[in-house]
Amino acid sequence: MSKKIIVLNGSPRKKGNTSALVKAFTEGAGSAGNSVTEFFLDDMNIRGCKGCFGGGKNPDSPCAQKDDMDKIYPVYKEADIVVLATPLYYWTMSGQLKCAFDRLFAVAECDPNYRNPKKECALLMAAEGNGFEETLYWYDRLEKHIGWKSIGKVLCGDVMAVGDIEGKKELKEAYELGRSIN
Repeated sequence: MSKKIIVLNGSPRKKGNTSALVKAFTEGAGSAGNSVTEFFLDDMNIRGCKGCFGGGKNPDSPCAQKDDMDKIYPVYKEADIVVLATPLYYWTMSGQLKCAFDRLFAVAECDPNYRNPKKECALLMAAEGNGFEETLYWYDRLEKHIGWKSIGKVLCGDVMAVGDIEGKKELKEAYELGRSIN
């Protein structure tokens, strides 16, 4: 049975190393018959969460703020799998991804008990170095806190310049992760 996958790509570079991981993952997922919708967050107008607890009143547009998150919400709600893709910035995810992810709380506000929709998830990361520990700490706790199930992580270090990822085993790992989804 095919699955619906949403990719939140937090890279600022459309042809960067993180985007190469996303491309490989998407090709693998597509080859297994899944549908993938990618949002390149850097091109979107997404403001930070205001912590207003004013969302959840309209399931079709759950946040009190009106911006490009309204393009993401319907795809997110229908998705079986959420892929978080980001370069490593100062030992954590990019601001683009964190900002968009925080705004997904408005969907949880649609539930009287603030429950997030149950999803599977994956993490794709590229980095100049190899210090993924803080992001993994966040990701693992997020998964448990909101009741998601991780299907995998692909972490590719030592890739600073655009194109440094070419020939790295992590591209194949990303493809295989996508292909394994059924």
